[in-house]
Amino acid sequence: MMLGTDYPENHLPDDDGVSFLAQLTPILAGADITFGNLEGVLLDDGEAGKKCSNPNACYLFRSPSRYVQHFVNAGFDVLSLANNHARDFGEEGRLASMKTLAAAGIHHSGLEGDFASFTVNELDIALLAFAVTRNSNMMLDYNLAAKIVADHARHHDIVVVSFHGGAEGQNVTRLPFAEEEYFAEPRGDVVRFARLMVDAGADLVVGHGPHVVRAMERYRNRLIAYSLGNFATYYGISVEGIKGIAPVLVATLDGEGNFVEGKIYSTIQLRPDGPSIDEENGALNLIRSLSIRDFMTPGIVFNPDGSLLPAPRIFGLP
Repeated sequence: MMLGTDYPENHLPDDDGVSFLAQLTPILAGADITFGNLEGVLLDDGEAGKKCSNPNACYLFRSPSRYVQHFVNAGFDVLSLANNHARDFGEEGRLASMKTLAAAGIHHSGLEGDFASFTVNELDIALLAFAVTRNSNMMLDYNLAAKIVADHARHHDIVVVSFHGGAEGQNVTRLPFAEEEYFAEPRGDVVRFARLMVDAGADLVVGHGPHVVRAMERYRNRLIAYSLGNFATYYGISVEGIKGIAPVLVATLDGEGNFVEGKIYSTIQLRPDGPSIDEENGALNLIRSLSIRDFMTPGIVFNPDGSLLPAPRIFGLP
């Protein structure tokens, strides 16, 4: 998510972002826990700290700190700051975002050693956000990431893992089942990572980073969504074609973390507006297709109304 930037030029919504998330707020606010990935920083001034070796792949995002209220109003409880734009204004920018979120009552994770821990409905919840970028909880160190998950699983009822990894662009919807790169930067083996996190004790794994949706699977009765695409991004991030469709994924878990059922609400971005419900169900149809192509039996039934249910798997996968 990136609701608008005022750096280096003013690209903020005409109504200052007030209505950008309004159409999806009833869905977002209806969950016990609402999570999203925040790209860029919440900061009112300062110069960019990121130096780009490749200008063709360089974007800088700075949203006013007051925009935190838009996330509060939409119902967000916890946000990831583990991504390649969280440090656009240096580590000071990410620290400022953390302070702004905390003051508004929103939990955060992303900076190395920063993990969210909170209680909902008498369950202790941990949200652990990983990325491939410097000073973040490092996704590429698979063994360390698994140890962090296992440590939190011992003291929490539910552990949710977020990761910002995988290559980028409309041609990377398929999972390669291998290490990925983007502009020569290592972006990880997302299937290896996600399954290792479940093996270590994660109950739900949610990916983002490719800017397009990817497959989903049920592994050891835990739900893994490999990429949820671009959900709410004002000018500065392309929403052309499949880069403009995304799901709001609702996942229902039991007290042990098992996947019970879910729902995909397909959304689309038609600029200058924010995300709205996609009557063509583009995200649902694409995720269903990709999940079957990548896994044959992903362990999930994707119903036409967007509802998700567990289904048997083959090839020995639990």
